Amino acid sequence: MVRMLTTGTTAIATAVKHADVDVISAYPIRPYTGVMNELARMIADGELDAEYIVSDSEHTQFEIAKHAAACGARVFTGSAGIGWAFAHEAIVVTPTDRVPVVAMVGNRALDDPGNFGVEHTETLVVRDLGWMMCWPENPQEAYDLTLMGYKIAEDPKVLMPYVVCCDGNFITHVRFPVDLPDEETAREFLPPTPPPRVNVLHPDRPLSIAPHVDYYWGAEIRRQMDQAMKNAIEVTRKVHEEFNKIFGRGGPPFVEEINTEDADVALMGVGGMAMPARRALSQLRKEGIKVGYIKLRRFRPFATEDIVNVLKKFKVVAVLDMDFSFGSPYAGGIIFQEVRSALYDLSERPKVVNYLIGLGGREITVEVMRSIAKEVYDIAKTGEVKQLVKWVGLRE
Repeated sequence: MVRMLTTGTTAIATAVKHADVDVISAYPIRPYTGVMNELARMIADGELDAEYIVSDSEHTQFEIAKHAAACGARVFTGSAGIGWAFAHEAIVVTPTDRVPVVAMVGNRALDDPGNFGVEHTETLVVRDLGWMMCWPENPQEAYDLTLMGYKIAEDPKVLMPYVVCCDGNFITHVRFPVDLPDEETAREFLPPTPPPRVNVLHPDRPLSIAPHVDYYWGAEIRRQMDQAMKNAIEVTRKVHEEFNKIFGRGGPPFVEEINTEDADVALMGVGGMAMPARRALSQLRKEGIKVGYIKLRRFRPFATEDIVNVLKKFKVVAVLDMDFSFGSPYAGGIIFQEVRSALYDLSERPKVVNYLIGLGGREITVEVMRSIAKEVYDIAKTGEVKQLVKWVGLRE
């Protein structure tokens, strides 16, 4: 095990190298480009033996990854923002084809208008199509979740695509201490050859993948995808358990509690916002204000049982969305909608409020987290919700 100071993009590229991928499809768009560049360097320096294909667009890039995976190759690709959107046709079809593509998205706004700051909306817009989605807090988790992604996606009970969503610039380009294993240890966890599967294109065994089915088999195919995502919950648990055993880290598979001891109130979010939250809530605890943080490590599949079991003990939960969903119920964020829905059937459930935070890449500081935590703490004391959904840090 080697500890080094490195970025999220390099950490992910190292995980891809340790996965011994066969095919990499690439097209530059920041902040994903750092992964593409690092993988190109690894191949040029002889550290990785893989087919590296630079496409003419993101659409072609994701088509290449999909078709390579259909031929049985272990693949990697990635994009960001509007590039991910441009690949939408391939992104839609990949889960239906049941091919275990692993991708990275450097989260950024969808260029509306001329905005490259970090947001989570671009990946969340495809949340219902069959892509497994996770958000690392830091480059260490970016490595871990990428390596785990191959083992989860390639499991015969799953065979669905998997995307690692990294906060653009903040996680992709800022250096953090990362513990990187040697290749032998990584291979102990993830063998270089994927498990055999029946849906592999080969001239000796002709078959059709995703033929034209219309109403004859359309519903059955959707139902199989639904079952695969349900299976992914249990497979993810087992993969995390094995990863934790081999590497001595990894945490819970879906939801992690931070500073929740004796707290009646919790903030909840995904990705790098956990870092300023940790500092803010640690400071407030010393001041006698006990507020916890719930880190949602994976958003798809949505582990309803795990999430409900963690949240039901709180009086108030504030969901922090770095995304938007215009016209949604109460005009709330995407994660807020799903968390609120998951808690609906509880006879005694926490009040759930929503803060739209960091949109357009606006910095989420420790002071911002302190302010939100104090507001939510007051809701728990008074029982009064004055504003269900609040935009944070708007200019007058």
